[in-house]
Amino acid sequence: MTLIIRPAHPGDEGDILRLIHALADYENEPDAVEATEEGLAAHFFGPDPKVFAHVAEQDGHVVGIAVWFFNFSTWTGRHGIYLEDLFVDPAARGGGIARKLFEAMAAEAEVRNCARIDWQVLDWNELGKGLYRRLGARHKAGWEPWRIDGDALTALLTPN
Repeated sequence: MTLIIRPAHPGDEGDILRLIHALADYENEPDAVEATEEGLAAHFFGPDPKVFAHVAEQDGHVVGIAVWFFNFSTWTGRHGIYLEDLFVDPAARGGGIARKLFEAMAAEAEVRNCARIDWQVLDWNELGKGLYRRLGARHKAGWEPWRIDGDALTALLTPN
């Protein structure tokens, strides 16, 4: 079996979207995906990309993705990588693909002088948490993820 981890390139949009849909199914949110191949192409491969992806290609088939972007730490004064999504097709799991994707993220962090890699994991995803612990990651206690979107985001556009 041949495994290649590489930065995504134009033409990968369909495979990336397929794995995004598979991730949504895994996270019990099958109807939540609004992304399109065209939108992914514009965001990943447009003239000024703000989001990036690496893919895991096994025997010529994309079986895993790591979608990421830069964040910034005022404390370290350096950028970090925020790993938005890491997903490996269930049929391809168990062969170290997720670890290889993390290794690619670590290499990106090194080349780009990033201080850290951050991400979130669902509280019920024990399989994922087990992998992250084996990689040496730790749970960041004390911080809670918060979000504003939809109508509440729109409401912020209207002055009080």
